[in-house]
Amino acid sequence: MMQKSQDWYKEWFNTPFYHILYKYRNEQEARVFIHNLAKELHFVAGQKALDLACGRGRHALHLWNEGLDVVGVDLSGQNIAYAKQYERPHLRFDVHDMRLPYATEAFDYVFNLFTSFGYFESDDENYRVIEAIYKELKPGGQAVIDFLNPAYVMAHLKQEEEKHEEGITFYIRRFIDDGFVVKRIQFRFEGQDFEFFERVRLFHLDDFRAFFQKAGLTLKNLWGDYALSAYEAPRSPRMIMHVCKELA
Repeated sequence: MMQKSQDWYKEWFNTPFYHILYKYRNEQEARVFIHNLAKELHFVAGQKALDLACGRGRHALHLWNEGLDVVGVDLSGQNIAYAKQYERPHLRFDVHDMRLPYATEAFDYVFNLFTSFGYFESDDENYRVIEAIYKELKPGGQAVIDFLNPAYVMAHLKQEEEKHEEGITFYIRRFIDDGFVVKRIQFRFEGQDFEFFERVRLFHLDDFRAFFQKAGLTLKNLWGDYALSAYEAPRSPRMIMHVCKELA
């Protein structure tokens, strides 16, 4: 049985079970979201984009389809090994820790999507991701951080759930623990019991504003869902934050 770990993302994301549990993820939703961003941000063919914590590359592929020159990076070697099947001219993948700048002033866009933030125990470590985004952007570059809305999460938390995928029954429990939303995932496979955790810091909008100000980023737009509707604090499921690095 896996024990709770501060580095839960290293253990869980590198297992095949993570992808079995989340196989239902909506590809159509991802495609429409990226298309909406392309229209709103006015992508120009050949602009350079970094998909930060790209997972298996589904958003990176849609960004490439919108004409961008894309690098997708993720800490999970298994995710990147899978994503490399999509590589082609102007789309590539690499293993990388998002707390460190991948390249300095190299990208017109940096994308951090599908709640790929707030994984680390300390605010300082989480801030390092914002700082890295600032360093990765060219002057005038833009970033999009797609994060959960903590007010919505706390109001709609589904505490107990069972999911059945590929012959595995996943028992899921969600709870709030010391400012984190925690998901405990338990299941049995081939006679062995497994337990994994997801643990995401419930950062609020004011927390992000403080991070952006410290890093030198300017919040330009705030959307509440993948249709890019206006953000409404109690009702929007997402906080999709569009920030810019001002020209020097």
